[in-house]
Amino acid sequence: MAHVLVIGGGVAGPATALLAARRGHTAEVFEHDVRAPGAALDRDFFGWRRPTVPQAAQPHVLLGAAHNVLRADLPDVHEEMLRLGARERHELDWFDVRPPALPGDEDLVMLQARRIVLESALATVLRAEPGVVVRYGEPVTGLLTAPGPSGAAWGAGAPGATRPAGATRPAGATGVQVTGVTTEVGSYPGDLVVDACGRRGGTERRLAEVGCRPPVVERHRTGLAYFCRWYRLPEGMDEGPRRPWAVTGGPFAGCAVFPADNRVFAVTLFVHTTDTTRSALRDPDVFEAAARAFPPGAAWLALGAEPLSGVLATASLDNRWCALVDEQGPVVTGLVPVGDSIAHTNPTLGQGTSLALWAARRVARTAHRDPGSPQYAAEHHAWAERTLKPWFDFQVVADAAIGERFATRAGRGATAREVSALFDCALEDPEVMRARARVRHLVEPPERAYADPEIRARVARWLAERPDYVPNAAGPDREQWEKLTAG
Repeated sequence: MAHVLVIGGGVAGPATALLAARRGHTAEVFEHDVRAPGAALDRDFFGWRRPTVPQAAQPHVLLGAAHNVLRADLPDVHEEMLRLGARERHELDWFDVRPPALPGDEDLVMLQARRIVLESALATVLRAEPGVVVRYGEPVTGLLTAPGPSGAAWGAGAPGATRPAGATRPAGATGVQVTGVTTEVGSYPGDLVVDACGRRGGTERRLAEVGCRPPVVERHRTGLAYFCRWYRLPEGMDEGPRRPWAVTGGPFAGCAVFPADNRVFAVTLFVHTTDTTRSALRDPDVFEAAARAFPPGAAWLALGAEPLSGVLATASLDNRWCALVDEQGPVVTGLVPVGDSIAHTNPTLGQGTSLALWAARRVARTAHRDPGSPQYAAEHHAWAERTLKPWFDFQVVADAAIGERFATRAGRGATAREVSALFDCALEDPEVMRARARVRHLVEPPERAYADPEIRARVARWLAERPDYVPNAAGPDREQWEKLTAG
């Protein structure tokens, strides 16, 4: 079996180490922060300053894909999350009467919890795992390397040797095999190094320092800015309203509510980065007034919830795909990426944790297969292209549509109307909701789920019965919005 060295102790790193240990490997995790998440959830979530994890205080969603990995491969983590207050919700719970169950409906269950709940559960289980050592406060400073096969030896036309549209083409050849990591404490050899330190973790710089060609990076700016505020439901109220739908959007702004653990929920507003009203949303009073102009914000804020935070803003978001294989072959061997290090996705669709857990599980299942070889690096890349990249591309398309709508304050004609109709029809038709949920929870790609003749017919009938249907009509008009954001 292999000894796996994991760079990064957020979610993807500990999950990789734990899954690897369950497969008989040993693992060491190297984390910049000096301590693990604890069981004092509110203290850590609201009071722990984590500049290397800026997304930690933002809402997270554990879709059915992530829920399935936890339930099947890490049941003790799943149970610990439930003990800490996470809640399970089935997508078909939207309906007063659940439609008859079909095979696959079990894949449509999400876990509602803040990120800190998952991190705390992982840390708790890791402490009891004999095959894992976590080195808090000991970040990786460099890579141990040895001469490896040249990229050219991989051969033209090998699996995954593609250059995505918009990617930069690297030049030159190298033959570098990573054999371990260094920290300020010492050197640590391993059979495989896993990059789980995210897009800001410095792995590209470290690869350049040891003479590797640069990774192939594909980046798409979203043009979206998010503003979030956390609340707690009143004592004795364990759940918020089932309706209205938790995400709504108009032609220039949107609102989402994220129920989490322990009566905590987040309200989020999102606008285009060029919107002149953007800075006003940082004011809590302006934020609440604007949020109440949307159906989900109004329904949840009418419950008398206690604010737990100020308004947390995040922008400069992009979708970023980073491949360690180019047209010449692997740019490095002995090191593979997981999580945001390979696919960083804007949180619009909530895919990040699911894709990270898929990659972590794949590493755990394959780490014994000559992990320092060019073949291992190429196969990991080919797997990611087949399994993760289609969902990354789906995210890019979805964000481009939202960004264009917000930037122009208009939809895109008939196509936008049909797409919006599919969403709204699902709120009334259980079969359309099931198809939409299979896409949302990464069970079935949209080109297959939405191409089903029955689904297309149901949406077409729904539209025909509503000739005056206007897409993206939720929320205030622009004049109302500007009055609200003017305070």
